[in-house]
This record gives sequence, structure tokens and C-alpha cells, in this order.
Amino acid sequence: MPVNSTTAAPPDLSLPLCVDLDGTLVKSDTLFDAICQFVRRQPLQIWRLCLWLAAGRARLKIEVARRAPLNAARLPYNTPLLHYLRAQRREGRSIYLTTGADGALAVRVAAHLGIFDAVLASDGATNLTSGKKLALLKARFGAFDYIGNSQADLVLLAHAHAAMLANPTHSLRTALRLRRISVAKTFKDQRPVARTFLKAIRIHQWAKNILILVPLALSHKLGAASVGAAIAAFFCFSFIASANYLVNDMLDIENDRRHPVKRMRPFAAGDLPVGAGLGLVLLLVAASAVLVPFLPSPFVLWLGIYMVSTSAYSFYLKRVAVVDVLLLSGLYTLRMLAGGAATGTEISQWLASFSTLLFLSLAMVKRFSELEKQRERGATVLHGRGYVVNDMDQIRSFGTAGAYAAVVVFMLYIARPDVTVLYRHASRLWLIVPLLLFWVTRVWLLASRGELNDDPMVFAIRDRVSLAVGAAVVALAIFAA
Repeated sequence: MPVNSTTAAPPDLSLPLCVDLDGTLVKSDTLFDAICQFVRRQPLQIWRLCLWLAAGRARLKIEVARRAPLNAARLPYNTPLLHYLRAQRREGRSIYLTTGADGALAVRVAAHLGIFDAVLASDGATNLTSGKKLALLKARFGAFDYIGNSQADLVLLAHAHAAMLANPTHSLRTALRLRRISVAKTFKDQRPVARTFLKAIRIHQWAKNILILVPLALSHKLGAASVGAAIAAFFCFSFIASANYLVNDMLDIENDRRHPVKRMRPFAAGDLPVGAGLGLVLLLVAASAVLVPFLPSPFVLWLGIYMVSTSAYSFYLKRVAVVDVLLLSGLYTLRMLAGGAATGTEISQWLASFSTLLFLSLAMVKRFSELEKQRERGATVLHGRGYVVNDMDQIRSFGTAGAYAAVVVFMLYIARPDVTVLYRHASRLWLIVPLLLFWVTRVWLLASRGELNDDPMVFAIRDRVSLAVGAAVVALAIFAA
């Protein structure tokens, strides 16, 4: 019987409780999660998605589920709802998982949770949503309570004895108000939207793009036009970088859910839908495209190389040992090359050599820190990467060698006679050497103790000692000028 009064009917323990899966019991949409995993595993087979969809959503769901099965134990469940369902189960209530998701996944979810009497789901021929789901529930139960979250659940909520919601969409809330359908309970498990979006685009990672400004700063030739071009290049690069982070996180959903920290990323945690992530990617790319006409063509070329390189990294190269760290270190140097192209500033071979070696060390320390965390948990493999815990000693050797080699390159640079052209007191630059030695040694020492963030750049912008060392280096460079 539809609930059309302003007072919601209370749940009736004698009636079956039917629970939706996607967006309700699980905060994310399992179809999109599985598609992301499928694309990551078989990027050259993306075209098959269109063929399967042409045969119907039920066909799409079963084909994707077969090729990219999700781990039911790691899905982002709606915690308040799960507590409620377990309490209802202890009181002897019959609970059914009724979902448009593929049946094989639904069965795994039910087996993992152990609270459902049966599973009603899509089977490859029938997409069990909306009207089809309602017809099945009415035929099987007659009256029922229902928990849903989206517009597709509206017809079921309208005919349920007690309508309940879990992380409901705005459109569903509006539709319920217009139809005067009262809600008995709402189970919210969501983070603030603004904070989620900022976390998803990793705005703190924009600090890496300050490297775009380095060639202009070291050229000693600041001008309004060049500064404006550098700032435009910074934001252009940052927008594309954020778009890449979004794509990377969407493709890495399943691997991130295995990680104690990365599982809290917006996509892995179910706080940001994949559909919204794709929209955000398009918005960021468009924002970057708006700035491109104001920048010289050499910069656009470097930006294109960056986009191709990061895409290759996201889809495949991050899983290839050694190649991944070489690419990561190269991307740091690429930022400076792009900055030089944007401002018409030539980058010296000394700066390129120094940055390549230093950032190779930082890429190595990133992998070392990830492996250290795995070792602490008793794991032997770094999922989604090409390394095992036994590689740690070798990675530490490579990384520390790169760090000290970078300092040697810097020492050779300041020993050159022509440095006095740029610095009147070039000998004062030697005071920077012990600071560099201190910082790279400290970074590796902390990594060996397991006290370093997975990303050394994130660590550097949050660590007071690192910020103090950076400020001292800048001050000494000015003092030597």
C-alpha cells in the first residue's frame, strides 16, 4: 500500500525488509566500480562496453562482473544502515537484498554479511530495477518495507509500507516531497561535499607545480609578462594534474581499497561517485584549455607530453618496476621544462641533471615508504605496483645514491667560474650544501623508520623542518645574488 500521508508508517517486523545495494547498502555504484577495474585491466577492450550496453544494461552488468569481479569484503558499506540491518536480524526479521546489480556480486555480498534470507538481483537477461523490481516484490511478498537511495527507487518507496532512505540523492528527496511520501528512517554516511571534491582533486599536490616557476626565478629576469605567463602555466598544469589524479583514482578503486590509507580516498570510500568524477575531469580539462591560447606553443607541447605520460602511467606503467620511478622523476623535470617554455627561459643542463637525480631519489623513497607500510602489516607484495617487500634494500641503495649524486651535481655547478655572472657572492652558495645533505639524509632516515608519508612531496609541504630548510635555501640564494 502506498504511503501518502504526512506521517510515515513505522517499520513492521512481520514484513520483509527489502534493501537496495548500489548507493544504499554500498555507498558506491558497483557497476561503475567494476567498469573502472575492467578498464584498468583491459584498456584496449573498452570498445566492448558499448556492445554490451547496446544489448541492455543487464548484459553489460554480467559481462563486466565476469571480467572484473569486486571483492565484497572491501566494498564501502553504509555503516549506520549496516548496524540497523544487523539489529533487525537479531530481532528475527526477514531481510532481502533486492538489487539491480549483477547477481554474482550480490550473492558474494550476502555471503560476506550473513544477514540476508535471499538475494533478488539482475541475471544477465533482466535488469532488476524500478518497475521490474516492484512487480517481483509485490508478487513475492505483497507488502514490504524498502530502503533505497535514488530516483530509480521512487516507485518502490511509494508502494512500500515503510519507506527508508540511505544517502538519498537530491532528486529523490525532491520527488518524495512532491508526492508527499513520508520517510520512516534515513541512514546517512557521507562526508561534506566541498571537502570531498578538494580531496579528490588533491589540491595539496599543486605544490609540485611550483617547479614551473623555478626556471624564471633562477633566470634573474623577472618581468610582468613572464610572471603572468608562469602563473597561467601553473594553473594550466595544475588543472590537468588534478584531472589525471581523478582518472588514476577511479582506475585504482579496487587496489586502493586494500590499502589502509588509500581506502579513504573519495572514490574508494564511496564518497564521490565515478559519474561525478568523470564530470569533474571534463571540467578541469576545459578550464586548462581556456588558458592554453594565452601560452606559447612549446609549453603546449610539454603539456601534451605530460598528459600522454601520466595516462600511460595510470593505465600501465605504474605497475612496471623501475620504469614507474623513472617516469615519476622525469615528470618533475618536465614541469620545469614546461615552465621554461612558458616564459621563454632556457633551462641549464646543470639544473636538469640536479632535478632528475633528486626527484629520482624522491620517487624511490615513495616506493620504499609504501613497501615499509606493507612489511609492517605482514604483507609481501605491493598491490598495483611492480615491487615486493624484498626489494626494499635495493630501492634504498638506488634512492640514497641518487640523492647524494644530486648534491654532488649542485657542488660542481657552484664551483664553476661562470656562476659569478648570476651571483655576485657565489661562494655563499656553499652554505646550501649542508642543508641539502641534511634534508635528503633526514628524508631517508625517516623512511627507514616508517615515519614518512607515502608521498615525500606531501610530507615536505607539511613538515616544519622541511619548510624551514626550504626557506633557508631561498634566503641563502638571495644572500648570494
